[in-house]
Amino acid sequence: MSDREFIKLAKIAEQAERYEDMSDYMMQYMNLKETSVADPESRNLLSVAFKNVVGAKRSSWRILSALKDQHKGRESEPVLNDYTEKVVAELKNVCNTVLNLLEDIIKKVPSENTDALVFYQKMKGDYYRYLAEVAKDTERDEVLEKSSAAYESAKTESSKLPPTHPIRLGLALNFSVFYYEIKNEPQKACELAKEAFDDAIAELDKLQEDSYKDSTLIMQLLRDNLTLWTSDTAEVIGDEVEDN
Repeated sequence: MSDREFIKLAKIAEQAERYEDMSDYMMQYMNLKETSVADPESRNLLSVAFKNVVGAKRSSWRILSALKDQHKGRESEPVLNDYTEKVVAELKNVCNTVLNLLEDIIKKVPSENTDALVFYQKMKGDYYRYLAEVAKDTERDEVLEKSSAAYESAKTESSKLPPTHPIRLGLALNFSVFYYEIKNEPQKACELAKEAFDDAIAELDKLQEDSYKDSTLIMQLLRDNLTLWTSDTAEVIGDEVEDN
């Protein structure tokens, strides 16, 4: 099957909301020797596919975690615990699949292709962050450190991009969520989000038309999170905190 056929199938799978199929097609596409991993269309399709696959499992885990708290001491508690562990195992499997793929992809990205390098390093940070949400003890410490390292690497590289660039803004959004939700450092989260928002506002007049919609949407998400985090009643509620 040719590379373009994988792209076509991935788009069809997306329309049919068959995201596991979509992720399979994009993995096969990315593993082709002649494919361009830096191509914006293909990397966005890869991101959308796996974000939907892992997003469903993260949502299930949150619901089951809440149910576990409600059923403590009840007869149903062991069953809920076992089922939650099943979902956690599935979530970890997806994350590790993506992370292994990203290791190979990042090696193929030309060093001068800044936006692709930032995109994939950010994605790497995201999937280690998802692992940190469900990991415990030493395992959590390890994936937390790897998530932070990936985000920091992306942040360093992103300084070569304009402050209004949607990939740079998306990185700031997700890195700040990492500090707020995973590291429990709200001050650092607010600093990151505010710096990115203020820098983008200062150069808003230079924003390119083709990225205006994406950039302004992420800026709105940054502002929404800042409003939530700085309010007196702010709570760490995953469903309310926006990421990209």
